[in-house]
Amino acid sequence: MWTIADLWAVRRYELKDADWARLAPLLPGKAGDAGRSAADNRLFVNAVLWIARSGAPWRDLPERFGPWNSVYRRFRRWA
Repeated sequence: MWTIADLWAVRRYELKDADWARLAPLLPGKAGDAGRSAADNRLFVNAVLWIARSGAPWRDLPERFGPWNSVYRRFRRWA
């Protein structure tokens, strides 16, 4: 069973809905943009924020964000 402390730890580094609403229109991969649409932009941004805020190496990225190497490669293309 999850405790309040566990839930806070999971969401601590992630964007709030209001923050995401302001950021989402600025990212590539929206409907109408050329190329492939990025259905997981929010998950990707949250993964990058987790790495930046925690100071952990990419290999320690939690599994909920997907394979660390895929997220890292996308970050390298994006940055």
